[in-house]
Order: sequence, then C-alpha cells, then structure tokens
Amino acid sequence: MAKSLSDILVRRGLVAPREIEALNRKARQSRRDLFELLLEEGVADDEVTNAKGEWLHIPVRKVSQKISFDILREVPEQTAKYYKFVPLARKGDVVDIGMVNPEDTKAKEALRFLASRQGRTFEAYLISPSDLEKVISGYKGFTGEVSKALGEIEGDIESAGVKITQTKVREEDVGDEAPISKIVAVVIKHAIEGKASDIHIEPSDERLRVRFRVDGVLYSSLWLPMDVHSAIVSRVKILSNLKIDESRLPQDGRFRATVDGRDIDFRISTFPTSQGEKLVMRILDPAIGIQDLESLGVIGRNLTVLQRAIEKPFGMILITGPTGSGKTTTLYAILQILNKEGVNIVSLEDPVEYYIKGVNQSQVNPDIGYGFAEGLRHILRQDPDIIMVGEIRDKETATLAVHAALTGHLVLATLHTNNSVGVIPRLIDMGVDPFLIPSTVILAIAQRLVRRLCPDSAEKVKPSPAMLEIISSEVSRLPENIAKPDLTNMQVLKSGPSADCPLGTRGRIGIFEMLEMTKELEEIVLSGPSETKIGQEAKRQGMINMGQDGVLKVLDGVIGMEELLEVV
Repeated sequence: MAKSLSDILVRRGLVAPREIEALNRKARQSRRDLFELLLEEGVADDEVTNAKGEWLHIPVRKVSQKISFDILREVPEQTAKYYKFVPLARKGDVVDIGMVNPEDTKAKEALRFLASRQGRTFEAYLISPSDLEKVISGYKGFTGEVSKALGEIEGDIESAGVKITQTKVREEDVGDEAPISKIVAVVIKHAIEGKASDIHIEPSDERLRVRFRVDGVLYSSLWLPMDVHSAIVSRVKILSNLKIDESRLPQDGRFRATVDGRDIDFRISTFPTSQGEKLVMRILDPAIGIQDLESLGVIGRNLTVLQRAIEKPFGMILITGPTGSGKTTTLYAILQILNKEGVNIVSLEDPVEYYIKGVNQSQVNPDIGYGFAEGLRHILRQDPDIIMVGEIRDKETATLAVHAALTGHLVLATLHTNNSVGVIPRLIDMGVDPFLIPSTVILAIAQRLVRRLCPDSAEKVKPSPAMLEIISSEVSRLPENIAKPDLTNMQVLKSGPSADCPLGTRGRIGIFEMLEMTKELEEIVLSGPSETKIGQEAKRQGMINMGQDGVLKVLDGVIGMEELLEVV
C-alpha cells in the first residue's frame, strides 16, 4: 500500500522515480502543491485527480452531463468560483458537491456554512479543474439556448411568486409573448434575490448580455441569443406602456411586480445604440429604499449639522454628487423626519422612486411641458411648507427654488457638483444673483457611496505604507474639534469573501461633507466667492470632507481602504 503522495504518483506512472525529489523541491520553493505542477507539465487532469483522490481517500466524480440550473442554485456562482466547489446532484435534502481542493480549510468552512443555512446535507466528491469549469459554465447555460433555458426555468417560474401587474395589454399580445414573459420574470426574480439595484440588458454583435448591478458594481449574470433581443425589449415596453414601434429615441417608463408577496417598482429606460436598444431596469424595493440618516452613514458632526439645518423654518438644503451617489435616498430620509401631521410636503421628482405616505409626490414630464420649473410654479399655489425638487438643472428652476426659499419655504434639492465647496459657484454660474444666496442656502451637502464590509468575513490587516500615508494625512488634517484617533500599531479591516458574502462586501454606506452658511461665508459670497476661499471657510468651521469621513469609517471597521479609494 502506498504510504505517501510521492509513492502514489510514482506507482501511477505520473512521475518518474528519479524526478520525484526534484518535483517535491520545486513545490516547496514555489509553495504550490504537486498536483498544480503536474498539470503544468501537461499530465491529464483526470489522471492527476484520480491520484489526488487516492491520496485524500475521497471518491472521484466525473462530470459527464450538463448540470441543470435548478441544481446549480444550491451554490451561488460567485461562491462556486471563489472556493472551487459546485453542486452536482440532489436527492431530497442531500446534495453532492464536487470540489477541486477538498483539503482547503476555508472551502470546507464555507461548505458547512451553506449546509447549515440551507438545511442540507452535503456529500463531497473530488472533481478535476476542467470539470469544475464545465459546471461553472452551466451557470450561464441557463441563459445559453432559449429553448433549454425555458425548459429549466418553467417550474421555477410557477413557484417564483412573480406576478407582474400591467394595463392596456391585449390578450393576444400576452399569449404571443408567453415564453419571453417567463425569461423576463426569471431575470427579475434572480436580480431581486441577488440584491441588485439595476438590471442592464445590452445587445452586441452575437449575444445579448444581462448584467446586474450589486453594491454599485456591474456583474455579468447571463447571456442570451440576439434572436430574443427585440422580443424581450418589446415585452418590457408593453409592461411599461412605452411605444413598441419606437426604437430610434430613448424612452422612460415604469411598472410594478409582486415578487414573493412584495410589491416592487421598476423604473425603465431604453436607449438606442448601434447594436440595438439597450434596456436598463432600476429596481425600487420599498422594503429597503427608505432608511434613517444613521443607517445611511450620517453620524457625528455631520448628523448634528444636518439636524440643525432641517429644524429651520425656511431656506435651501442642497445635496450634490454624481448620478448614483444616493442623493435621492438621503432626501427621502430627511423627508421621513419632516413628514408630520401639521406640515404640507410637496415634491417634484423625475421619476418618483419611492412612495412616502403623507407626502404629495409629483412626477415631472418634460414631453408635455411639465418640467421642474413649471411644476415649481404650481407647487407654490398648493400652500406648501416643505418643497423637494428632484434636481436643479437650469437657471429658471434655480431661480424659482431660491425665491421659494425666500418666501418662507424649506426647499430640499439636488445639484450636480463634485463637492460641497462647489455648490455656491455652481448656483452663481447658473444665474442666481449672489446677494440672494446667503439668505437662502442653509446647508450644502456632498456625498458618495462606498461598499460596506461584510462583518462576517472581514479580516484584520496591517495597512500598507501607501495606505498608512493616506490615513495619516487625512487624520492630521481633521478639524480641531474632532478627536484624532491613535494610529499606533493600527490595524484595519479588509474585505474577505465568505460563503454568505462571496464578494466580501454587503450593501453600501455614504461618506459625506457638509458646509454650513455662516456669517464668514456670507461675506465671502458677497465679496466674490472662489472655491479656494470657500474651502478655507469650510476648514475654519470644522467641516469634515468626504475623504476624512471615509477614513474615519475605515478606522471604525465599516468600510475597507480599497473600497474607499474606489470613490475618492
């Protein structure tokens, strides 16, 4: 009986007796196992796998047929890729798992975690690297051939609990689109289960790519033949009451679906490209859409400043940042605080993302002449106390918003600038008279969203010299009224994938900076503002910039340094 791995490799003829010592030495020096080296030498992976199975006393499984998507759902795709194990079969509550590295401690822990969470029993088998890739490619097989995809997902659809509500759809249209309807429903279901915020359906020369945006990052989820592109786009247009025969111009719409008993809204945007219409569906789940300020990341000085601002009876609070930085979510959190019985809140939005009970929300429609400026004129006749403007885009809207703030209303709005310091120059550039700004603007906020570390898998590490330099620099420039953290023997958390959190991050949190209107800032505005002068005033009043707010959240273990550097 063979007593060592070397004996097994020699007995099976995979390594000559005279070469085994040199191979062992190479493995030690490169810190890799013998199986990896043998594969590099061109030995067939089936032979290497059989030798490894004999050594580990684990049965070897050959993957000879395609694994159905119903089985693949037992293990998330990202987890399968990271830990190199995949589901092969299921009988009752017992799932056969194929592993490339069953000796890997982290892989075994991840497998135990999955088994306990799902209430399954997992039986491990050894598979070859090529079989692993074959099974992983099956995750895309659900999207490969339409006929195969429909066959695999038909039962999934019936039990998915996806019910799409719509109007103005002819019975014959629904019948003709039935197979496509199933594909659209499954895409929606898996996007929601994966906590995606957006679904992108993108045509190319050969295939139709479907991507999900999760925590701000786009991931390819499935591929479909281009033959179904027009049918899928038409199906979504029908649901959204858009013009099916118009493919040359962008269109916007929305529809509602009931998924597992929850009503979820979808905001639709079509966009003509050289390959055909691109389709983006924004998922608006009321259950996760509206949060409180602390959950969004508004803490410490920033929370104090914002609470002080929203207690004022009139004036403007402006939130700035790029598209997708969470500005509207922050506005909704503020509205939740202000939404009381004795006040009349009216909003103008494009579009209405989440419905708030007690708030009069209106969606603008520039196509019929109902834009932000026109809406603001009518809002002022509705006896409002608080006005929310989705976005100040032009001089007319900016001027009307300023005058609304001057006449005793609290105005909340968004603006596009890089930081809070740029808000005042931006308003002046849009044509707002500088002398009106000090008496109207209460607070300028800038924000970004950073991926939040998964608390179950984050690892403590010592920061690299480059990261330590960034952290030290930001901490040294913190305002005097902020306690400076001790950086001696500092450790920070780094994202670490796990079975439940294969990307190492879960959700996002905001980083903020808030510039208040002060007497000193009023003088700067009236005497000729520049970003340099405003920046000096921001420092004087103790403003924490977004970089500093981010570093403080890194030191608190909420986000990782790599994630912070992605956005600032």
